[in-house]
Amino acid sequence: MNVLLTGANGFLGRNIAAALAAAGHQVTPLSRNFGTDFSRMLAPTHWLPHLEGMDAVINSVGIIGESGSQRFEPLHTLAPAALFRACAQAGVRRVLQISALGADETAFSAYHLSKRAADDLLRSLNLDWFVLRPSLIYGRGGKSAGLFMRLAALPLIPVISDGQQALQPVHISDVVATVMHSLASPEARQTLDIVGTETVTFAEWLQWMRQVQGLPPAPVIRIPFPLAMALARVGRHFTPMLQPENLRMLQTGYRADVRPLAQFLGRLPLAVAPHLFFSDILPSGSAS
Repeated sequence: MNVLLTGANGFLGRNIAAALAAAGHQVTPLSRNFGTDFSRMLAPTHWLPHLEGMDAVINSVGIIGESGSQRFEPLHTLAPAALFRACAQAGVRRVLQISALGADETAFSAYHLSKRAADDLLRSLNLDWFVLRPSLIYGRGGKSAGLFMRLAALPLIPVISDGQQALQPVHISDVVATVMHSLASPEARQTLDIVGTETVTFAEWLQWMRQVQGLPPAPVIRIPFPLAMALARVGRHFTPMLQPENLRMLQTGYRADVRPLAQFLGRLPLAVAPHLFFSDILPSGSAS
């Protein structure tokens, strides 16, 4: 297949591109690194030239925090909506949208609401669409995983409130496997939550990350939520990930039933294992 892949230089996009190439697909990558400014791709006419000869489109553009010209509404909503409408006009029926767990009727953050708006638009179109909603993705090269690794290596591990926020981490290879299955599945028009088999607390997750770095367990330091929010308002000027809304999303915690994903893949997602923190794409069919 000829596949247009947006966000091709991101953590997820790079891994999807590698899997597509390994499967023999022809990938046309689009990203800022390839000279495409998505914040200006806001009309279907901007996308139509890129869709010539395409059999499928995968949108993996995403930011976890706003900075400079990188804003949620154009990147998560307006540009994808224009792309999806262009697909309908051009007859490119297979469209995959990488959204996020929590981009549903419970969404409250600008991040989730901007994702959900594009998801809803895609679901309204007469296309063979998939809306894929991953939870916290871990694996080699992930920005959030890298930040948590650095936190876990501190002598005292900082946690928000009591550190009992629920996480359902999923390995990057399971996200990519779901994308590849969605590309070929005859049963389209599905919204799938991509989650791992285990629910862990934020404190447990950081201790696991500490363990895989060869470090012994460490005591935690509890940061009251109001103080954490105040620190985030300062930290966001240094890294987009340290946004107050991101802490609110962490505090909320997001979980989903893993059974629909397991049925779709024909197997359970990978159980968390030490080597997976330093791995990206695993051989097809790998499971544990």
